[in-house]
Amino acid sequence: MRQSHADEFMDFAAGRTGHLFRSACLLTSGDTHLAEDLVQETLSRLYVQWGRVSRVDNPAGYAQTVLVRTFLTYRRRRSADERPLGELPDIPIIAGSDPLLRLALLQALGQLPPKDRAVVVLRYWEDRSVEETADAMNASSAAVRTRSTRALARLRAQLGGSLAELVSAH
Repeated sequence: MRQSHADEFMDFAAGRTGHLFRSACLLTSGDTHLAEDLVQETLSRLYVQWGRVSRVDNPAGYAQTVLVRTFLTYRRRRSADERPLGELPDIPIIAGSDPLLRLALLQALGQLPPKDRAVVVLRYWEDRSVEETADAMNASSAAVRTRSTRALARLRAQLGGSLAELVSAH
């Protein structure tokens, strides 16, 4: 018996929500509340188009693309000077992880412009190719390569010796 579209979507959403949330947390520099909103918006957009999306070769990749575009749209609408103040993200600590290193990386990601952050997340967290990243961001491959180089240089400059200290201390 064939599953209904709603059941197929629910199975897909149940299997992808965790991954989408982790990516959204990176995109939002640890703002779990905004990450939840982005995932919810992404899943609602997918649900509306599920009949078409379910026939795509890679619905999971499509979902990631929708997430990144939702994030970039949100960032364009958000006031440029609005910044959360001095609150630590309420991220659960995973056994074997280093919370200081995690916070340092999230803070450094948060200092990147939204498009540079999206490139870093897609290229190095999602392990997407330059072409896939360009497609997800509606940008050229050259723009993705330039942003990757620039973003990594900024991260290195921000983290500098502090990253080596955090890694070697634990």
